[in-house]
Amino acid sequence: MDSQRTLRRATSCAGIGLHSGNKVTLSLKPAPANHGIRFQRSDLAGLEIPASVGHLGGIRYATVLTREQGSVETVEHLLAALTSLGIDNVIVELNYPEVPIMDGSAAPFVYLIHEAGVKRLGVPRKYLKVIRPVSLSRGNKRIALYPADHFKVTYSISFDHPLLRHQARTVPITPESFVEDSAPARTFGFLKEVEMLRQKGLTLGGSLDNAIVLSETGVLNSSLRFEDEFVRHKILDAIGDLALVGYPLVGHLVVHRGGHALHTEFAAKLLDERDAWRVVESTVDPSLVGGPVTVPVGDAPGLAT
Repeated sequence: MDSQRTLRRATSCAGIGLHSGNKVTLSLKPAPANHGIRFQRSDLAGLEIPASVGHLGGIRYATVLTREQGSVETVEHLLAALTSLGIDNVIVELNYPEVPIMDGSAAPFVYLIHEAGVKRLGVPRKYLKVIRPVSLSRGNKRIALYPADHFKVTYSISFDHPLLRHQARTVPITPESFVEDSAPARTFGFLKEVEMLRQKGLTLGGSLDNAIVLSETGVLNSSLRFEDEFVRHKILDAIGDLALVGYPLVGHLVVHRGGHALHTEFAAKLLDERDAWRVVESTVDPSLVGGPVTVPVGDAPGLAT
């Protein structure tokens, strides 16, 4: 049986918030079956904010979740690491409303998860399996999810920049492929946009240590981790944003010129189109075969709440 998973023990790290520049302490703690991924604000008496579309609070150059008087932003890199490594249930404790940016990628969070270890729980893991295509277009931006036997992502980007005119990549998402292919890819931005954002009090914690910064003709960083690091990071972002549907996906995600706003709008649309998917249980661990062997368990009322 492919069981739900949590962490074997608690682990923590500290870093700075990308937008605030403030020091943030983050702890990952084990959670029971069917708990899901929940952020917990220790500075707000333990207020919990579930990682779900129903708590999407907007996009502020990152994905933001809200509940009551609390919020947490820049959640996408951590969510991508947790879901890609198969962690279904975890408490993410924060002392500030930002997940630390670390080095701008998901690799530090992969390290934390490996350090904590993975514990299998005696409850079957559930997946959201797409049974008909779902798509969304906003101008020249497009995103769609097609039926497939496993989760894979095809992403293409196009910018008016000599290094980013066009990049495309397709990758099946497994724990191994995510760690090697997507997790190390860093967030990126344009120097002129960074200067504008700082005038607005944003990206105060950004630096060449936690982001790729592009001038009009090149990269200010000393080197790239991959020649196509930009599209790899977009894949990472999409995985993290789509984690807000509440279940691991079984389908082929195809995105052109996407971003957090398009990803999260699509996540909400996907949940609304309930005839396009089924919630299924896997009878074997999909990391051991070409894809999960599944049995339907019906849809899930309240999935988006």
